[in-house]
Amino acid sequence: MSHMTVLGFDYGKARIGVAITNTVTGIATPQSTIQAHDGVPDWNAISRCLQEWQPKRLVVGMPRKLDGSDSAMQEPILRFIRQLEGRYHLPVDVVSEQLSSLEAEQRLKQARQAGRKRKVRKEEIDQIAATIILESWMQEYTHGQQKL
Repeated sequence: MSHMTVLGFDYGKARIGVAITNTVTGIATPQSTIQAHDGVPDWNAISRCLQEWQPKRLVVGMPRKLDGSDSAMQEPILRFIRQLEGRYHLPVDVVSEQLSSLEAEQRLKQARQAGRKRKVRKEEIDQIAATIILESWMQEYTHGQQKL
């Protein structure tokens, strides 16, 4: 498996969680939270992330309703994906992400029960959700690599 750095995004209209992984370690880590205003991302902040990490691929989570139908976020997320592709000319993979923010919140609450002192902040939930999205992508990626 070749080495590749990958950035993951948990898109939201107010905040975008960012996480990073590479295909050697397979470990996804929370990176930052980028602000968005009325659904418009801070593109300068996203550009700084890409300059710093030089990813070869981007991953964006796409939520679905529990019944499998499209969520209200589908169109804004598809617009975000098209903009990422157009601005940075990198491949963008879409990962189904049901309940990643809920799982992120639960992970942070468990950490707090295990001795963490600070309150859980929304920005942290966004970052952990992006981490979960990347973890899902890594499972699909490594599974696909084994088939080759």
